[in-house]
Parts: sequence; C-alpha cells; structure tokens
Amino acid sequence: MRVIVFVKATVDSEKGTPPSIDMLEAMGKFNDELVKAGIMQPGVGDGLKPSSHGKRIAFEGPGRTVIDGPFAETRELVAGFWLWDVKDMDEAVAWVKRCPNPMPGPSEIEIRPLYEMADFEAWGIHV
Repeated sequence: MRVIVFVKATVDSEKGTPPSIDMLEAMGKFNDELVKAGIMQPGVGDGLKPSSHGKRIAFEGPGRTVIDGPFAETRELVAGFWLWDVKDMDEAVAWVKRCPNPMPGPSEIEIRPLYEMADFEAWGIHV
C-alpha cells in the first residue's frame, strides 16, 4: 500500500523559519531508518518552501486562473511530504508515531493512501 505522508504547515513554516540543526539531524536519521526498512525510496520526501513562494491554478471549464501565494488557512497547508510503501495504514501510523516532531511547537502529520490499479478495477475501470 502506498501512502503520502503530509507534514502540515504551521505559522513558523509559513514564515520560512529554518529548522534547527538538531531537527535536521533527527529528521535525517528518521529518513535513513525509513530507507533501511524499505518503507521509503531515497529522495521521495522533502520539505516545502512557504506558500508565499507557490501558485495555485483554479480550473473553471476551459478557463484557468493563476493565484499567487501566500494562501490562507495555514493549518490546511502542507510543509513537507514523504511517499511510503507500507503493508497497511497501521504500519504507516506506527512509523509516524516514531517521527520527531517536525516543527518547533505543536504540529500534525496526515497520512493519505494513494489510488492503486486495484481500486480502478474494483470500479470496473480497466486502464
């Protein structure tokens, strides 16, 4: 089962506050453990710059509108991500519980499964 693991943004991450050296070292160690366990391939997880550096493209029929960051609702934004291959959601939760707190204060991590070919086949869609 493939999952994407989102580190949710905070006021600090949206300000562009750099992580401490201790945090970088702890995350590096955690990422090494994920790779050694076969949960993550090297290079498929990283931090994101604040939303002020980003853009959104809104779709309305054939029209496209570009929206410049920063974006509102910091708690709904993503500050980083990993792409993992786990046996089930319980294994993903267990790994996240081992993760160092990715922010200086309170923070959240969200786990979302990716669609697999079997999901489409269950809907009767053969790609």
